[in-house]
Amino acid sequence: MKNMLNFKNFSAEELMEILEIAQDMKKDPEKYSESLKGKKLYSLFEKTSTRTFLSFATGITELGGTYFNQLWEDSNFVLGEPISEIKYVCRNVDIIMARLVKNETVELFGDNVTVPFINGCDSSYHPCQILADALTIIEKFGNLDINFMYIGAKNNVFNSLVEFFAKMKKGTIYGLTPLVNNTVCGDDFYEEAKTTGHYIELDPTMTMEEARDYAKKMQVIYTDTWVDMEFFNNPAYQQQKEETLAKMMPYQINDEFLEGSDALVFHDMPMHVGFEISESVEKKHMETILDEAENRRHAEKAVMYYLLTKC
Repeated sequence: MKNMLNFKNFSAEELMEILEIAQDMKKDPEKYSESLKGKKLYSLFEKTSTRTFLSFATGITELGGTYFNQLWEDSNFVLGEPISEIKYVCRNVDIIMARLVKNETVELFGDNVTVPFINGCDSSYHPCQILADALTIIEKFGNLDINFMYIGAKNNVFNSLVEFFAKMKKGTIYGLTPLVNNTVCGDDFYEEAKTTGHYIELDPTMTMEEARDYAKKMQVIYTDTWVDMEFFNNPAYQQQKEETLAKMMPYQINDEFLEGSDALVFHDMPMHVGFEISESVEKKHMETILDEAENRRHAEKAVMYYLLTKC
């Protein structure tokens, strides 16, 4: 049995196999329409969700299985001793996906489940999103050997991107991250990734003119929300939100920044248009961003299939 908390316990070959399965599933869905017949997915949400819920729910259904969805606040995880609750859930289903706030809660699940567990997103990692990104890169460019620039916060998405590129040893991610979120990934995580030659950390004090020079060399430019979605509309974080937005506005992906660049723009959604991405860039690259979002379903189908049939 294997879990997907992040990419640490997966080899490059295993991740590529998952991506190849995803490609085949997307090409020939009927071939896999009963591949997980009778299998039950329990999905647990401590955070809000559109893509994670819909992609896993439709995904397991398209593979012949069923899903049971629960909000954290409606469960006894908020009341009871969590380990016994985890073990009870495992008695009833074949696989679990949870979208949780804290990485330590994800680790708690990983340490105690008796069925495969998938991290649907936490404060430090977002592995399923990056598999969808990788699938999109392969579809657009034929392989992973691209120059890829991420601009924004060192957050869960960025951490999983760095982990993926360093693991695969294909392509290069350039990170311009003036904002650093609180995650479990310390300096050693990034330093180790640098040693592979597939992660280059750009100086966050560089001028925007220098950043635009880098952008001209890229095939993909990626941005993400600057303020975690659970805080974006929370009045208690209003001052912090305003300070963050003021600091990050010079790093908006807009027409001026993309001048002279042929790069595709990726965004993992939801987007805060007018902040990390301008309205004109959003409109121009909407189909690519939607391809990326749709690929969540195909990538996650492959992950569920792999964990339930190959491990």
